[in-house]
Amino acid sequence: MGKDKLRKFKENETFSCLIQPRTEEVFGTYHPLRGRWGESMFHNSNPIVLELGCGKGEYTIALALKYPQRNFIGIDIKGARLWKGAKYATVHNMPNVAFIRTRVEFIESLFAEGEVSEIWITFADPQERKPKKRLTHPLFLNRYRKFLASDGVVHLKTDSRLLHHYTLELAKCNDMTVLDHNDDIYGSGRADELLSIKTFYEASFLSRGIPITYMAFRLDNAAPLHEPDWDQEPYEQKYKTLTRADGHMSSQLE
Repeated sequence: MGKDKLRKFKENETFSCLIQPRTEEVFGTYHPLRGRWGESMFHNSNPIVLELGCGKGEYTIALALKYPQRNFIGIDIKGARLWKGAKYATVHNMPNVAFIRTRVEFIESLFAEGEVSEIWITFADPQERKPKKRLTHPLFLNRYRKFLASDGVVHLKTDSRLLHHYTLELAKCNDMTVLDHNDDIYGSGRADELLSIKTFYEASFLSRGIPITYMAFRLDNAAPLHEPDWDQEPYEQKYKTLTRADGHMSSQLE
Protein backbone atom coordinates (compact mmCIF):
# COMPACT_ATOMS: atom_id res chain seq x y z
CA MET A 1 0.00 0.00 0.00
CA GLY A 2 1.36 3.42 -0.99
CA LYS A 3 2.36 6.04 1.56
CA ASP A 4 -0.30 8.44 0.26
CA LYS A 5 -3.08 5.94 0.92
CA LEU A 6 -1.74 5.28 4.40
CA ARG A 7 -1.70 9.01 5.05
CA LYS A 8 -5.30 9.37 3.90
CA PHE A 9 -6.46 6.40 5.98
CA LYS A 10 -4.81 7.88 9.05
CA GLU A 11 -6.32 11.31 8.44
CA ASN A 12 -9.74 9.72 7.84
CA GLU A 13 -9.73 8.70 11.50
CA THR A 14 -9.69 12.38 12.50
CA PHE A 15 -12.76 13.43 10.48
CA SER A 16 -15.89 13.61 12.63
CA CYS A 17 -18.03 13.61 9.47
CA LEU A 18 -16.68 10.22 8.37
CA ILE A 19 -18.17 7.12 10.00
CA GLN A 20 -16.26 3.87 9.51
CA PRO A 21 -18.36 1.09 11.06
CA ARG A 22 -16.70 -2.09 12.21
CA THR A 23 -18.12 -5.28 10.70
CA GLU A 24 -19.66 -6.29 14.02
CA GLU A 25 -21.58 -2.98 14.07
CA VAL A 26 -23.44 -3.64 10.81
CA PHE A 27 -23.39 -7.40 10.20
CA GLY A 28 -26.55 -8.96 11.60
CA THR A 29 -27.19 -6.03 13.93
CA TYR A 30 -28.12 -2.34 13.93
CA HIS A 31 -25.54 0.43 13.97
CA PRO A 32 -25.80 2.80 16.97
CA LEU A 33 -26.67 5.71 14.66
CA ARG A 34 -29.58 3.90 13.03
CA GLY A 35 -32.67 6.05 13.53
CA ARG A 36 -30.58 8.75 15.18
CA TRP A 37 -28.71 10.40 12.29
CA GLY A 38 -30.61 13.66 12.54
CA GLU A 39 -30.29 13.85 16.31
CA SER A 40 -26.73 12.61 16.82
CA MET A 41 -24.88 13.49 13.61
CA PHE A 42 -26.59 16.56 12.16
CA HIS A 43 -28.34 17.88 15.29
CA ASN A 44 -31.49 18.73 13.37
CA SER A 45 -34.57 17.09 11.86
CA ASN A 46 -33.92 18.07 8.24
CA PRO A 47 -34.49 15.52 5.44
CA ILE A 48 -31.66 13.05 4.83
CA VAL A 49 -30.42 12.31 1.30
CA LEU A 50 -28.07 9.42 0.48
CA GLU A 51 -25.58 9.05 -2.35
CA LEU A 52 -24.64 5.43 -2.91
CA GLY A 53 -21.21 4.63 -4.33
CA CYS A 54 -20.26 8.27 -3.84
CA GLY A 55 -16.57 7.87 -4.68
CA LYS A 56 -14.75 11.11 -3.84
CA GLY A 57 -17.99 12.68 -2.63
CA GLU A 58 -18.23 15.33 -5.32
CA TYR A 59 -21.98 14.99 -5.82
CA THR A 60 -22.64 14.78 -2.09
CA ILE A 61 -20.67 17.98 -1.50
CA ALA A 62 -22.29 19.83 -4.41
CA LEU A 63 -25.80 18.87 -3.29
CA ALA A 64 -25.05 19.89 0.29
CA LEU A 65 -23.82 23.30 -0.85
CA LYS A 66 -26.93 23.79 -2.97
CA TYR A 67 -29.39 22.62 -0.30
CA PRO A 68 -28.16 23.69 3.16
CA GLN A 69 -31.55 22.81 4.71
CA ARG A 70 -31.06 19.12 3.90
CA ASN A 71 -28.56 16.61 5.24
CA PHE A 72 -26.44 14.54 2.86
CA ILE A 73 -24.65 11.25 3.44
CA GLY A 74 -22.28 9.70 0.91
CA ILE A 75 -21.56 5.98 1.11
CA ASP A 76 -18.60 4.16 -0.41
CA ILE A 77 -16.26 1.33 0.56
CA LYS A 78 -13.07 3.02 -0.66
CA GLY A 79 -11.47 5.00 2.15
CA ALA A 80 -8.90 6.72 -0.09
CA ARG A 81 -11.73 8.11 -2.23
CA LEU A 82 -13.87 9.20 0.71
CA TRP A 83 -10.91 11.10 2.10
CA LYS A 84 -11.35 13.88 -0.47
CA GLY A 85 -15.01 14.53 0.35
CA ALA A 86 -14.52 14.22 4.10
CA LYS A 87 -11.51 16.55 3.94
CA TYR A 88 -13.46 19.17 1.99
CA ALA A 89 -16.45 19.00 4.34
CA THR A 90 -14.15 19.33 7.34
CA VAL A 91 -12.05 22.21 6.01
CA HIS A 92 -15.13 24.11 4.86
CA ASN A 93 -17.10 23.38 8.03
CA MET A 94 -20.11 21.79 6.33
CA PRO A 95 -22.48 20.64 9.09
CA ASN A 96 -24.95 18.97 6.70
CA VAL A 97 -22.47 16.47 5.23
CA ALA A 98 -21.45 13.02 6.42
CA PHE A 99 -19.79 10.02 4.84
CA ILE A 100 -19.94 6.33 5.69
CA ARG A 101 -17.27 3.85 4.70
CA THR A 102 -19.13 0.58 4.27
CA ARG A 103 -20.65 -1.77 1.72
CA VAL A 104 -24.12 -0.96 0.42
CA GLU A 105 -25.09 -4.53 1.34
CA PHE A 106 -25.10 -3.42 5.00
CA ILE A 107 -27.31 -0.38 4.44
CA GLU A 108 -30.35 -1.79 6.26
CA SER A 109 -28.31 -1.83 9.45
CA LEU A 110 -27.64 1.90 9.18
CA PHE A 111 -31.04 3.50 8.61
CA ALA A 112 -34.46 3.11 10.21
CA GLU A 113 -37.87 3.07 8.56
CA GLY A 114 -38.66 6.39 6.87
CA GLU A 115 -35.32 7.92 7.89
CA VAL A 116 -34.19 8.74 4.33
CA SER A 117 -36.04 11.04 1.93
CA GLU A 118 -34.02 10.56 -1.29
CA ILE A 119 -31.38 8.27 -2.76
CA TRP A 120 -28.91 9.20 -5.50
CA ILE A 121 -27.07 6.48 -7.43
CA THR A 122 -24.41 8.21 -9.50
CA PHE A 123 -22.24 6.35 -12.01
CA ALA A 124 -22.39 3.01 -10.26
CA ASP A 125 -20.72 -0.03 -11.80
CA PRO A 126 -23.36 -1.43 -14.22
CA GLN A 127 -22.23 -4.98 -13.42
CA GLU A 128 -22.82 -6.14 -16.98
CA ARG A 129 -22.24 -9.82 -16.14
CA LYS A 130 -23.49 -9.80 -12.54
CA PRO A 131 -26.97 -8.23 -12.48
CA LYS A 132 -27.57 -9.17 -8.83
CA LYS A 133 -24.78 -6.75 -7.89
CA ARG A 134 -26.39 -3.81 -9.65
CA LEU A 135 -27.44 -1.14 -7.17
CA THR A 136 -30.88 -1.10 -8.82
CA HIS A 137 -31.42 -4.87 -8.69
CA PRO A 138 -34.49 -5.96 -6.65
CA LEU A 139 -32.14 -7.28 -3.97
CA PHE A 140 -30.98 -3.71 -3.34
CA LEU A 141 -34.29 -1.97 -3.99
CA ASN A 142 -35.90 -4.19 -1.35
CA ARG A 143 -33.29 -2.92 1.11
CA TYR A 144 -33.84 0.71 0.19
CA ARG A 145 -37.58 0.69 0.60
CA LYS A 146 -37.24 -0.47 4.19
CA PHE A 147 -35.87 2.96 5.14
CA LEU A 148 -36.92 5.27 2.27
CA ALA A 149 -39.84 7.57 3.09
CA SER A 150 -43.17 6.61 1.49
CA ASP A 151 -42.90 9.57 -0.91
CA GLY A 152 -39.13 9.18 -1.31
CA VAL A 153 -37.39 9.30 -4.68
CA VAL A 154 -34.54 7.26 -6.15
CA HIS A 155 -32.38 9.10 -8.70
CA LEU A 156 -30.18 7.19 -11.14
CA LYS A 157 -27.58 9.13 -13.11
CA THR A 158 -25.29 6.98 -15.23
CA ASP A 159 -23.19 6.73 -18.36
CA SER A 160 -24.37 3.12 -18.82
CA ARG A 161 -27.40 2.87 -21.07
CA LEU A 162 -27.59 -0.80 -20.15
CA LEU A 163 -28.07 0.07 -16.47
CA HIS A 164 -30.46 2.89 -17.35
CA HIS A 165 -32.77 0.76 -19.50
CA TYR A 166 -32.57 -2.23 -17.17
CA THR A 167 -33.72 -0.03 -14.29
CA LEU A 168 -36.43 1.60 -16.39
CA GLU A 169 -37.85 -1.79 -17.38
CA LEU A 170 -37.59 -3.02 -13.79
CA ALA A 171 -39.55 -0.01 -12.52
CA LYS A 172 -42.23 -0.47 -15.15
CA CYS A 173 -42.72 -4.21 -14.65
CA ASN A 174 -43.04 -3.68 -10.89
CA ASP A 175 -45.59 -0.87 -11.29
CA MET A 176 -43.35 1.70 -9.65
CA THR A 177 -43.92 5.35 -10.45
CA VAL A 178 -41.34 6.65 -12.95
CA LEU A 179 -41.12 10.39 -12.47
CA ASP A 180 -38.56 11.14 -15.17
CA HIS A 181 -36.22 9.39 -17.59
CA ASN A 182 -33.89 10.69 -20.28
CA ASP A 183 -31.33 8.96 -22.51
CA ASP A 184 -29.11 12.01 -22.95
CA ILE A 185 -29.59 14.83 -20.43
CA TYR A 186 -27.00 17.14 -22.02
CA GLY A 187 -27.92 16.50 -25.62
CA SER A 188 -31.63 17.01 -24.90
CA GLY A 189 -31.18 20.06 -22.69
CA ARG A 190 -32.56 18.21 -19.65
CA ALA A 191 -29.40 18.90 -17.61
CA ASP A 192 -30.71 21.60 -15.33
CA GLU A 193 -28.80 23.22 -12.46
CA LEU A 194 -29.17 20.05 -10.38
CA LEU A 195 -28.38 17.43 -13.02
CA SER A 196 -25.48 19.40 -14.48
CA ILE A 197 -23.38 18.82 -11.35
CA LYS A 198 -20.40 16.89 -12.74
CA THR A 199 -18.19 14.37 -11.00
CA PHE A 200 -14.64 13.63 -12.14
CA TYR A 201 -15.78 10.52 -14.03
CA GLU A 202 -18.76 12.26 -15.60
CA ALA A 203 -16.53 14.98 -17.02
CA SER A 204 -14.32 12.24 -18.45
CA PHE A 205 -17.28 10.47 -20.09
CA LEU A 206 -18.57 13.71 -21.59
CA SER A 207 -15.15 14.55 -23.01
CA ARG A 208 -15.30 11.23 -24.88
CA GLY A 209 -18.81 11.90 -26.20
CA ILE A 210 -20.54 9.39 -23.92
CA PRO A 211 -24.17 10.43 -23.24
CA ILE A 212 -25.29 10.74 -19.61
CA THR A 213 -28.68 9.26 -18.72
CA TYR A 214 -31.04 10.02 -15.84
CA MET A 215 -34.17 8.62 -14.30
CA ALA A 216 -36.14 9.19 -11.11
CA PHE A 217 -38.65 6.78 -9.60
CA ARG A 218 -40.48 5.87 -6.42
CA LEU A 219 -40.42 2.54 -4.59
CA ASP A 220 -44.17 2.80 -4.11
CA ASN A 221 -45.14 -0.82 -4.78
CA ALA A 222 -45.20 -2.90 -1.59
CA ALA A 223 -45.39 -6.21 -3.45
CA PRO A 224 -42.27 -8.40 -3.79
CA LEU A 225 -40.06 -6.95 -6.52
CA HIS A 226 -38.94 -9.06 -9.45
CA GLU A 227 -36.55 -8.66 -12.34
CA PRO A 228 -37.92 -7.56 -15.71
CA ASP A 229 -38.40 -10.03 -18.52
CA TRP A 230 -35.73 -8.14 -20.37
CA ASP A 231 -33.00 -9.39 -22.66
CA GLN A 232 -29.80 -7.41 -22.37
CA GLU A 233 -28.12 -9.29 -25.24
CA PRO A 234 -29.28 -6.79 -27.87
CA TYR A 235 -27.62 -4.06 -25.81
CA GLU A 236 -24.39 -6.03 -25.70
CA GLN A 237 -24.52 -6.40 -29.47
CA LYS A 238 -25.53 -2.81 -30.13
CA TYR A 239 -23.13 -1.12 -27.75
CA LYS A 240 -19.42 -1.49 -27.59
CA THR A 241 -17.72 -1.73 -24.24
CA LEU A 242 -15.37 1.01 -23.16
CA THR A 243 -13.07 0.76 -20.19
CA ARG A 244 -13.88 3.43 -17.66
CA ALA A 245 -11.22 5.42 -15.87
CA ASP A 246 -12.07 3.70 -12.59
CA GLY A 247 -11.76 0.18 -13.97
CA HIS A 248 -15.51 -0.30 -14.42
CA MET A 249 -17.17 -0.53 -17.79
CA SER A 250 -19.30 1.86 -19.79
CA SER A 251 -21.68 1.09 -22.65
CA GLN A 252 -21.76 3.36 -25.64
CA LEU A 253 -23.35 3.29 -29.07
CA GLU A 254 -21.11 2.09 -31.86
